[in-house]
Parts: sequence; C-alpha cells; structure tokens
Amino acid sequence: MPIINRMAELQDEITGWRRDIHASPELMYDVHETAALVSEKLKQFGCDEVVAKVGRTGVVGVIYGNGRKSGKVIGMRADMDALPINEATGKPYASKTPGKMHACGHDGHTAMLLGAAKYLAETRNFDGSAVMIFQPAEEGGAGGKAMVDDGLMERFGIEEVYGLHNYPSLPVGEFAIKSGPIMAATDDFFVTIKGRGGHSAMPHLGVDPVVIAAQVINGFQAIVSRNVTPLGSLVISTTVLKAGTATNVIPNTVELSGTIRTLDPEIREFAAKRLREVCEGICSANGAEVQVKIESGYPVTVNHADQTETAVKIAGMIAGEKNVDSDIEATMGGEDFSFMLMERPGAFIFMGNGDTASLHHPEYDFNDEAIPYGTSYWAKLAETLMPA
Repeated sequence: MPIINRMAELQDEITGWRRDIHASPELMYDVHETAALVSEKLKQFGCDEVVAKVGRTGVVGVIYGNGRKSGKVIGMRADMDALPINEATGKPYASKTPGKMHACGHDGHTAMLLGAAKYLAETRNFDGSAVMIFQPAEEGGAGGKAMVDDGLMERFGIEEVYGLHNYPSLPVGEFAIKSGPIMAATDDFFVTIKGRGGHSAMPHLGVDPVVIAAQVINGFQAIVSRNVTPLGSLVISTTVLKAGTATNVIPNTVELSGTIRTLDPEIREFAAKRLREVCEGICSANGAEVQVKIESGYPVTVNHADQTETAVKIAGMIAGEKNVDSDIEATMGGEDFSFMLMERPGAFIFMGNGDTASLHHPEYDFNDEAIPYGTSYWAKLAETLMPA
C-alpha cells in the first residue's frame, strides 16, 4: 500500500506548520511556543485528551479509536527542540533567532506527528488509544527521561512505543531500521591537567601541560585501536581543548573534553575505566596532576525484535518492501528515545531525507517531500496494531 491519499492532501498544510516551527526554533526545555502550538492543534483536531507540561514542557495528545476508550495503547513520539547553531540555509522560512536553528529535523518530526494526529482524529479507524508524544530536550537535555520520570508510560497506559527520525543521504521514500542496538550510548569526559607554567623559552624548568595533553589525546585513540576488539564499536573524540593565553607563556593548566560512544555495556564500562587510567598514567609519568570527570549520558538505543518486525512491515506498506532496509548498520549518534525503549517494548526507525546537508549542519533543512511518508507511517502503525 502506498502513502495514504489523505496524507498527500494534507502535505501543504503540514509543510506550513513545519516551516512556522522552523522559523521559531527553541532549545532544550524552553520550547514553550512550540508546545503551545502543538497543544492548540491537538485541541483543534478533537483529541480526546491533551495534557501539557509532561516532563516539564512535553505535550501528550490521546485519540480514542472508534470514539471510545478501549483496546491497546500505542505511543508515538516526536521531538520538538532545536540546536544552538546559526542557520545558513537562506530559506524564506529560516530561523528568526540568531544562534538557534532546527538543524536536526525536529520541526519535521513534530509536524508529521501532528499531521498523523489530525488524520487519526478524523478517521478513528482503529480500536485502542493512540498516544501522541511531543518531547522537549532531546538534544542533550534527556527530555525523554524527564517524560518517563514524570510517569508518561503509567499515566497514559502505554504498552508499546515507537519513534522516527529523518536520515540525510537515505532517499525520500525509503526507511531503515535494525533490531537490537541501533544508536550509541553517549558519555562525556572532562579532563583538567595541571602542570607548572613558565617561560616558553625555558620549558625544562616547568611541566608543560600542553605537551602532556597531546600525549593523552593520542592515548585515547590507542584505547580504541589497541584495547578493544576491532569487531566492537567505540568512538572517543576530544572536541574541546583550552590552554594558554600567550605565545611566550607555558600555561599552568589544560582543559580538554569530548565524548565516548559505545554500543555494548561492557565496552562502555571498560572505556570509561581505561580513559581514566590513560590520563592518570601519562600525567604521572610527566610530573603533572590530573582530574577526570565522566558524565553518563544517554543509554544505547535498543530496538525490540517483535516491534522492529512490526515497524518493517508498516514501512513496507508505505514505501514497498524493497525500500525498507531491515538491517542497517548501527550509528554512533545518540538518542534519548532510548529511555522510553527501556520502559516499554518498541522500535526506532529512520526515514529518508534525501540528498541534503547532514544533521547538525548549518545548511541542513528537513525535506518536506518526506512528509507524506512519515505521516502515513504513523497512521498505519495505529491502524495496523489496533485494528478496528
């Protein structure tokens, strides 16, 4: 079955919502304007329940199939927040707020789930409850955990939960997914190396933390290449380095930080332990002191087998079986939908965004031609899992 005809009819309207959201990006939990728009739309559509301030600024809309509260309860989640990036698309609907933009397509995710809510509220051709979850703070704020901690699953009786994300480079009209780990755990490290500063022309009289930091950074890469099986998945990226104020001064301290990405709990634990050991060993050998702080981030996003099979089936209905990759390689990007999948069985699927700039790039834009595929996926998910 191709995309739903009604979704094709709604595409221009949904595109309008998407572009309005795109022009007014909001960060983390500060998504008040977006959440208000979502709440207003859900009420206009005739949702049976609209609940705001779930997980601080999340919104939940509930639609009863056949006009009554009965049967299965399925959760469908979209994220609402933007990123702290200056937009460079030059589009007429580009961000009106310097330093903020929808560079990950959450504007498209929100608009598509709204489109599905409108359709499902019109048709109600299912027996159960469709719970539409609009989440804040996916980009580093753990909004998914906040909604779970606020009783999302219990309050609305959710039995299974599903998520969707656009995927640049995957053609529009195609889907990709895999059972098991599909996105990485995300942990951050913060290292402060304290040496003994002095004149840059007399380095032998001091302890140069810059040279030591270089050894530490290289040591991190040896963890990846020499301490973990090549068949495992580990990324350690040092992304911030702060040191010095002048060319003729060796500084006292260097600060460096970055991220650790893993798909396996044992490798995750080992990498954190080994990173500390590398920092302490290299710094001790060079006469420096070191402080290491590791902050645990999002867990591995793990798709459940039965629900992945369901997602593959639904995507095949929309795009055709040949346009669904059911064994995509896992990505080392992180996703806080992982917290929801830890609470309930479900699946997270990627949807093609076409040949666009990559996610988190200043020239990225969500592809509005993908809208009918995403909205149709959500609608058919409800109608298939909760047949009337």
